[in-house]
Amino acid sequence: MSISSHRRSFASLLAAAVVLLGASVAAAEEAVVIPPPDIDETATSGTETAIFAGGCFWGVQGVFQHVKGVESAVSGYAGGEAKTAQYETVSTGSTGHAEAVEVRFDPKKISYGRLLQIFFSVAHNPTQLNFQGPDRGTQYRSALFVSNPEQRKVAERYIDQLDKAHVFQQAIVTKVSDAAGFYPAEAYHQDFLTLNPTYPYIVYNDLPKIENLKSLFPADYRSQPVLVGKTKG
Repeated sequence: MSISSHRRSFASLLAAAVVLLGASVAAAEEAVVIPPPDIDETATSGTETAIFAGGCFWGVQGVFQHVKGVESAVSGYAGGEAKTAQYETVSTGSTGHAEAVEVRFDPKKISYGRLLQIFFSVAHNPTQLNFQGPDRGTQYRSALFVSNPEQRKVAERYIDQLDKAHVFQQAIVTKVSDAAGFYPAEAYHQDFLTLNPTYPYIVYNDLPKIENLKSLFPADYRSQPVLVGKTKG
């Protein structure tokens, strides 16, 4: 399985620290309690799609897979061209792609605004420009790729609302763009959090996000994630 060198190095160092210190580790980033959006999409019938980018897609996918009303959450690449949508190429930071997660959801069960609230609160830190935790590069930027004008309106209004309320210590750097293509990541990246719960990177950076989701959004949390491996065919 191919994993970028910085993640391998981080995992090795963390594993050594845990063994040597015999200590439990905590998440580098804590969740932030934030208000819901002032405005939201009008619920419609059928399935809607939204794309979220917030650092390594392993954790973002894992969070949304545990949200009620989400029908699928697929790790992949957005913001660049199809010909460069491969992990090793995207990892150079020169493709325009961001590691992203395509979320298909039932707007009758959970709204786009609620997904945004979860995204900004527990899935990542929206004030970190072109990085999340140990991951550095434009491929780890905070971004929303919207599927329609209503999503754009809700997203931009919410970012402005949160900035004016100063719920974060710094300004939000999340960019809102039209969705112009989403390319699923390689199979070994799908369901990575669920399939590798003891992997050091996951233990330190991502499992706390699931606990924060459970704690801060108990009505939206489901214990059994919707997995890519089970939704194919």
